[in-house]
Amino acid sequence: MPTYASTASFDLSIDDIAEEAYERCGLQVRSGYDLQTARRSLNLLLAEWANRGLNLWTIQLQEKTLPANTQSLTGTSLFGSNADDSQQIVDITDVVIRDSSNNDFAATSISRSTYFNFTTKTTSGRPTQYYFERTINPTLFLYPAADTTYTLRYYALVRMFDAGDYTNNAQIPFRFLPCMTAGLAYYMAMKKAPDRIQLLKQIYEDEFQRAAAQDGERTSLFLTPKTYLPSGA
Repeated sequence: MPTYASTASFDLSIDDIAEEAYERCGLQVRSGYDLQTARRSLNLLLAEWANRGLNLWTIQLQEKTLPANTQSLTGTSLFGSNADDSQQIVDITDVVIRDSSNNDFAATSISRSTYFNFTTKTTSGRPTQYYFERTINPTLFLYPAADTTYTLRYYALVRMFDAGDYTNNAQIPFRFLPCMTAGLAYYMAMKKAPDRIQLLKQIYEDEFQRAAAQDGERTSLFLTPKTYLPSGA
């Protein structure tokens, strides 16, 4: 009978990913600088992924006490226990306000201009809307301001870890390794193999689309047919 592998632990170190990317460019890693420039490009690739929304695996559920009269949260009142922890937040995807009876009420995301144009931002009540200001020190604005103490529950999409040391494994799910390797090969081609840019870019975009499809939430789809009645019916 055939013998099958009994492990599921395949992973790649940053060194392995860089070596594979260089090989796709028709090159070899020959110096420490080759690894250094590859790691720099890999960190830029991770920043691109954050901009394109490809990091759903970094989502974290957060709970914070929302005292009465709170209009906004920033710093440790919003995320983490250190002053600069909140800088790791890329986006906030869902916000729920929980009352003292443990009832959850969803809050709706609004734009900057909508929040800006509220006449009286000190109006109090159970917060029903929020605006997340994605600055270096992000702030979550709530409307109306809390009229009593609530619990704020939200999902934070946080920044991915940097590439780190060459011997470290990439801090991503294994199914994204093809996309990361293809992306780094494309980035390295822009610097070292211009004749392969178009080919490697196409491979990368194909891998990115597959990865993005896997990174999205999967929910059931329900279609409700409309009934059209003849006029006068």
